[in-house]
Amino acid sequence: MTRGIFIAGNESALSRALEAEAERRVERFAAALIPNRLTGALVTNTVLKNSAGNDKRLYLDWNPSSPISARTLILAAENRLDRIDEAILVCSPPSLRCSASELPLADAEILVNDHIKGWFFLVKELAAVFSNRKSGILSLVYHDVPPARKDDAADILGPAALASFQALAQGLLAAAHNESYITVGFSSSDAGNEEAFSSFVFKNIDEINKRNNGKLYKFGKLSFFK
Repeated sequence: MTRGIFIAGNESALSRALEAEAERRVERFAAALIPNRLTGALVTNTVLKNSAGNDKRLYLDWNPSSPISARTLILAAENRLDRIDEAILVCSPPSLRCSASELPLADAEILVNDHIKGWFFLVKELAAVFSNRKSGILSLVYHDVPPARKDDAADILGPAALASFQALAQGLLAAAHNESYITVGFSSSDAGNEEAFSSFVFKNIDEINKRNNGKLYKFGKLSFFK
């Protein structure tokens, strides 16, 4: 039986690189994207189009701000895949560069609901599935929060969402030894090297066992070859 891989995150270079790695390993996998509902004129992130004719990628609808949608999403993924063996949550939030006085309040609310609250709802549902089955791998993937540059326009929301995900990951990793499934984290300080980072993620997932439970794998210029 092929392994059931589920990937969730916003559409970005990192999520697309992880999907490409999944395509090399399984006949099909499920993916859920956080919809881009922020103000387009102020948002700066890489949006990549889906490749035409690709039937390996099963896209599922997800409203991250809804706990009911999170439950429905996991049920749909299990129905399409038979089961979820590996859940990969990838946080690569969009940037919103503007002054604090010009921050659109609607965008602030959207980012908190979709890119912060949504992860808690999804983790809860995945943890319930893995706990009941007493197996599964939960992987949390993110870039380290980049240092602010003095002359750049402030990124008001992106780093806040990323820091929240990082804190969530640290809490889950610390509590992993109490769970019947495996939780691991993957962080990268090497921005712009998504393909190598994604290969690093899957290489370690492929080799994972209970001894790795709660481990944070750090990717950098030298770690890929270790």
